[in-house]
Amino acid sequence: MNPDSKRSVIIVAGGRGVRAGGDLPKQFQLLGGKPMLMRSIEAFHAYDDSLRIVVVLPEGFQPAWEQLCATHRFTVPHRVTTGGETRFHSVKNGLKEITEEETVGVHDAARPFVTTELIGRCFDTAEAHQCGVIPVVEEMNSVRLLTDEGSRMLDRKLLRVVQTPQVFPAASLKRAYETVYDPSFTDDASVAEKDGLPIMLVDGEEPNLKITTPFDFLVATQYVKLMPKR
Repeated sequence: MNPDSKRSVIIVAGGRGVRAGGDLPKQFQLLGGKPMLMRSIEAFHAYDDSLRIVVVLPEGFQPAWEQLCATHRFTVPHRVTTGGETRFHSVKNGLKEITEEETVGVHDAARPFVTTELIGRCFDTAEAHQCGVIPVVEEMNSVRLLTDEGSRMLDRKLLRVVQTPQVFPAASLKRAYETVYDPSFTDDASVAEKDGLPIMLVDGEEPNLKITTPFDFLVATQYVKLMPKR
């Protein structure tokens, strides 16, 4: 890492995660004895303990998060801000805490198994090429494209599944997020790309799964048992 670089990450935990089940938003639910969100924060702190961490929480859930931090004696430094109506608006709120001189990552709180190697790969590539960077993995399933006539086969070798963290020059991402919300924005790269920022792909990691459904939780619960304690 360049010692003169300024790096930060926005961890997006602004949704309520209703598809995952449970009484709490999924990012607050326990995974291997600690809330999922804490695992995501710890991953970035382990990568670089000087990296600035901004956490975007659902409106009204900051007291619950503060209580969880007290209960679990969680002391990793981070700043909390409030999420918006959509992921786009949550990231936009998080970007208010970021200066233009930084390199900023955006990560889903529901990807708690991100590794320091993957984080470093994304930040290093973004800084080396001054572009947006997204980690991707190959699509292993057969896929079909819906058409007016029904559907047709797609060559899965031409497809990649997108993960996070997605990393950008902060000035470019802040400028891109000045646009009006469009439902076609599915991630940060789609916002940045529309504003003209080049996007590079780097290798993602299969364990960097996004926990969305109760089944995902079952898989994650088994996987966390195989991980070194942290």
